[in-house]
Amino acid sequence: MTTIKLHNTKTRKREEFTPIDPENVRMYLCGPTVYDRAHLGNARPVIVFDVLNRLLRHVYGEDHVTYVRNFTDVDDRINETAQNRKAAGAQGTLEELIRQRSDETIQWYHDDMDAVGAMRPDHEPRATEYIGPMVAMIADLIAKDHAYAAEGHVLFAVDSYKQYGALSGRSVDDLIAGARVEVAPYKRNPMDFVLWKPSTDDLPGWDSPWGRGRPGWHIECSAMSHELLGASFDIHAGGIDLQFPHHENEIAQSCCANPDAGFANVWMHNEMLQVEGKKMSKSLGNFFTVRDLLDQGVPGEVIRFVMLSTHYRKPMDWTEKKREEAEKFLRQC
Repeated sequence: MTTIKLHNTKTRKREEFTPIDPENVRMYLCGPTVYDRAHLGNARPVIVFDVLNRLLRHVYGEDHVTYVRNFTDVDDRINETAQNRKAAGAQGTLEELIRQRSDETIQWYHDDMDAVGAMRPDHEPRATEYIGPMVAMIADLIAKDHAYAAEGHVLFAVDSYKQYGALSGRSVDDLIAGARVEVAPYKRNPMDFVLWKPSTDDLPGWDSPWGRGRPGWHIECSAMSHELLGASFDIHAGGIDLQFPHHENEIAQSCCANPDAGFANVWMHNEMLQVEGKKMSKSLGNFFTVRDLLDQGVPGEVIRFVMLSTHYRKPMDWTEKKREEAEKFLRQC
């Protein structure tokens, strides 16, 4: 069988890949928050790990890979859009308008990722469909003294997990010094992060033992990956911008909830995207979406080709010159 070697962010080494179960190789990719069109940077992990998904299916068999990519549809920006629509006279409850917005942006995402040649994952869970497992995992963390309730919130106690910071290779003190942490009187430690937070009457919320509220961002991926892939699986992937705090927090809560499991064996991160040598930013006028390029007549295969012309662990610079060269090359093929 073909040998696959992957760079594991967790060990900082290139390792021979050995799946937990060759009959069911499992991979999770952190997906988008569905509040707007996918920008060009959002497409990079999709394209990069689409290649890995295809490779795994080629080596282990089409029916022996389970690939999961989630949709985060619990978010203040989605709520704000729905509230604005309601204020403008749109018909329906706020929950219905939020669902409409999520459906709309998910369809956009599918259309755009289809255009760049990415296969659909085997599962695309929405966070709102897994509130029950999230509540159960939070309750379990409280029972195991890894989390605590305070003023309608539930927070993960970072001090309870001694390996916190291992993925990013930094100590808790270093992380505190370099991170923007929310200062709140109910936190025991500045690094403690939210698992559950209260919702006001005018915002979406779900009943829980700690009152009506909604989940924190990090618990969503832990619960969804556990439900669809199990307590231990092979590969967890995402952009390097998610390494801390999102992935660090996922590891902490998942390993504490399932101390006899390993969560993800291999962690993989793609580097960031630039445009003409600069960070993509609306303020610099170099921010654009995948749809912007498609509407300008740039073929999806050209976007894919340019993305894959740079190693995934190196910053990728989108330039007009690269686009032109890619189009010329593909026309000759």
